[in-house]
Amino acid sequence: MFKKHYFAILMVFMLVVLAACGKADTPQKAAAKDTNKTAAKPTELILATTTSTSDTGLLDTLIPMFEKQNNVKVKTIAVGTGQALAMGQKGEADVLLVHAPKSEQAVVDSGDAINYKRVMYNDFVLVGPVDNPAGVSGQDINAAFKKIADTNSIFVSRGDNSGTNTKELSIWTALSMKPAGSWYVSTGQGMGQTLQIANEKKGYTLTDRGTWLAQKKNLSDLKIVVEGGKDLMNIYHVMQVNPDKFKNINGKDAKKFVDFMVDPKIQEVIANFGKDKYGQPLFNKYTE
Repeated sequence: MFKKHYFAILMVFMLVVLAACGKADTPQKAAAKDTNKTAAKPTELILATTTSTSDTGLLDTLIPMFEKQNNVKVKTIAVGTGQALAMGQKGEADVLLVHAPKSEQAVVDSGDAINYKRVMYNDFVLVGPVDNPAGVSGQDINAAFKKIADTNSIFVSRGDNSGTNTKELSIWTALSMKPAGSWYVSTGQGMGQTLQIANEKKGYTLTDRGTWLAQKKNLSDLKIVVEGGKDLMNIYHVMQVNPDKFKNINGKDAKKFVDFMVDPKIQEVIANFGKDKYGQPLFNKYTE
């Protein structure tokens, strides 16, 4: 009888111990739970930017750095500058990185954007077929455009209201010309794709130097024919979309992104980007 009671008590004791062990967390599990409790969910920041910052690979370097430093997930929308600015004017992005100063200034003046800062620059170059049928050269971009039109040589335009397209159109305007005809091809595409089309059609096109350097290994039928002109500087600015004007704007992280882009350490990253791969930087630092 005693033995039966002894074994019954022992069994109950063992069941209690097992139940307690099942509920107890190991130190590793407890630490994991604490980490999960304290780790904040990343906020989301919408960046509308020009295709050149994407095509060159610059954002592939900078965005992970920003995300890690600020616990932010950046949603990058790479479009033409005109479209990026339009997104800002509609409150569809939090921060803009673009390169059409006159168009940008209008957005700032309207109050749709604030905290407007210069970030970097490179320059525009005219590339064309290796055999250069229009015979253009030197630094005079206006003279080159006129010669291309006069000889009906193929010219490939982005046609997308981007910063590069805006620059191209300003050159035609300065010449009092409205390009049209079979020689003038409008792609409606980004810079990388437009370069590919120019290469296929053996045509001329205006491009930022950064995208050209990043893509030229795949553009065997093209070369730079005009560069270095005083009117060919290509300046990039960053700005916040005004959080006081639009609902649901992530103004806090947008300001952090602007500050990040003009930070001296990040400026050095920009100034050195591409040197190891292309022998020269794709962009130059240009902070105020």
